[in-house]
Amino acid sequence: MSMPDAMPLPGVGEELKQAKEIEDAEKYSFMATVTKAPKKQIQFADDMQEFTKFPTKTGRRSLSRSISQSSTDSYSSAASYTDSSDDEVSPREKQQTNSKGSSNFCVKNIKQAEFGRREIEIAEQDMSALISLRKRAQGEKPLAGAKIVGCTHITAQTAVLIETLCALGAQCRWSACNIYSTQNEVAAALAEAGVAVFAWKGESEDDFWWCIDRCVNMDGWQANMILDDGGDLTHWVYKKYPNVFKKIRGIVEESVTGVHRLYQLSKAGKLCVPAMNVNDSVTKQKFDNLYCCRESILDGLKRTTDVMFGGKQVVVCGYGEVGKGCCAALKALGAIVYITEIDPICALQACMDGFRVVKLNEVIQVDVVITCTGNKNVVTREHLDRMKNSCIVCNMGHSNTEIDVTSLRTPELTWERVRSQVDHVIWPDGKRVVLLAEGRLLNLSCSTVPTFVLSITATTQALALIELYNAPEGRYKQDVYLLPKKMDEYVASLHLPSFDAHLTELTDDQAKYLGLNKNGPFKPNYYRY
Repeated sequence: MSMPDAMPLPGVGEELKQAKEIEDAEKYSFMATVTKAPKKQIQFADDMQEFTKFPTKTGRRSLSRSISQSSTDSYSSAASYTDSSDDEVSPREKQQTNSKGSSNFCVKNIKQAEFGRREIEIAEQDMSALISLRKRAQGEKPLAGAKIVGCTHITAQTAVLIETLCALGAQCRWSACNIYSTQNEVAAALAEAGVAVFAWKGESEDDFWWCIDRCVNMDGWQANMILDDGGDLTHWVYKKYPNVFKKIRGIVEESVTGVHRLYQLSKAGKLCVPAMNVNDSVTKQKFDNLYCCRESILDGLKRTTDVMFGGKQVVVCGYGEVGKGCCAALKALGAIVYITEIDPICALQACMDGFRVVKLNEVIQVDVVITCTGNKNVVTREHLDRMKNSCIVCNMGHSNTEIDVTSLRTPELTWERVRSQVDHVIWPDGKRVVLLAEGRLLNLSCSTVPTFVLSITATTQALALIELYNAPEGRYKQDVYLLPKKMDEYVASLHLPSFDAHLTELTDDQAKYLGLNKNGPFKPNYYRY
């Protein structure tokens, strides 16, 4: 039995008919406009660059400089990372003075100081512990007489640390430990405030060492403390200014690479000053290395590549604290994660966390390769040759030696800069490898890191400087020391109010039972958090 055709409601049929006629008329009118419009060839800006030569160490216009544009017209930290500027004049060739008439600095554009000051003020809001330390110790001036030369990432967060050191009585001269991580407007704000800062985003290798030298070599001023990130500053002073190095009262180092160099000096009997290993303090390892990288790895990758991680195969080289943080973030997004490791304990941890531990050669045909070891030549030319088309390669370790980028500067390979800090390295058969930040630190070169975590690290650095500078004669020998446990706990306690966290207090009986002081330290030095 056939059903009758659906009948429109009374009065609706005519309205539907009229609507259909109007819709058809608009559609055909649009189509006619499209067909009549002249065809245009899509134009792309010719900003691709090919590079076949490795940069020289002495050339002021080396490769890293020529492909790195700096933000002279950007007014926020986000803008800094875009590197949009037509100004290719090296800051070393400019004559700049701040509002007080001082020219004791070298930054990209001193006129950006106002915008950098806003960035610093924003960072201060999430660095309450460092501001609290500044207020508590400002009257005592525990760093009065300290002349600190520093080499770190120059960001809004680091600026809060530098200005805290100045408020505590220190004189500071500062350079950047990474040629891509400097926020130009923040460097300008520091220069305007009277800090002798020598840094800009996109330095060449020659610029990098020139800036360090300008910080150290100044008539009438001699450093007595070093705050380093990576060991380059310490190495430069040790090699070029041995007389200055011998008079240093203490070195504070916060990276795996720099600490390794210090231990090498100590083992060889060449470390003539006490040094503090901040990298292996709990407040650095567990917070900056683990939690910071857990949040910033994805930010850097997505800003540069827009990649979706669900189902992607990723190799993370190294399962230390940095590797652990990266893997946790990648796994949460649904990536298939493999681990490479040399340490059986870290490898076993990776297995227990649900990751496959492999050799890089075994899984080279993956989508993303991330290095987190602090070692050299972890990813070699042989690995790069075997990678699949469009594989993303980047580094989350401090040093730029983990990926053998030097081996890619050969005539048969073509380099194309596709966006800021993103290069396509093209093989003769057309295969492309996506290299981020030329193998340098991804998160601080390509994005940013959480301010709160940097507050923890910065507070640890400040306390380490205060401890070394004020230590009585003989407390610290010519060796490398870990931050005292009591200081680690103090740094943590300064940050607990941000979470409205309330610590439980031991009773006298409980403290006696555990054999502890009621005020800490609560764990022995050998305790593994």
